[in-house]
Amino acid sequence: MTDQTPRPAYHRLVSSHRWPRSVYGEGVEPDPRFSLANERTFLAWIRTALALLAVAAAVDALPLGIGVRAQALLSTVLALTGLVAAVHAWRDWSRTEQAMRRDLPMPGNAAGIVVTVGVGLAGVVLLVASLMRGLA
Repeated sequence: MTDQTPRPAYHRLVSSHRWPRSVYGEGVEPDPRFSLANERTFLAWIRTALALLAVAAAVDALPLGIGVRAQALLSTVLALTGLVAAVHAWRDWSRTEQAMRRDLPMPGNAAGIVVTVGVGLAGVVLLVASLMRGLA
């Protein structure tokens, strides 16, 4: 929108009472539907992070019969991938909200590939460990 175009009623001036100020302290309020969609995406990333961390804890705690090193590697890869997803959830939410408030293009999603590679690596570790167990 240009400066000459009147903004709809939902575009209000910034609020100085909302946290984090690095997000809400600039620009104008975007359409609430977009902010809520951004929040749903944040929550989806958090659910993904929690699931990865829960699986990492289960892999670490349960006897899988795939070898101690393979089990530790699998648990570590899953836990690190879960941590990346959690950090990305916050970072992506704040960057997207800032872009909407400034009327800028949406940021990219670089962490998606990191999580994809992490889950793929966990699958490879599990596959190789299972095959090695079957051959022994």
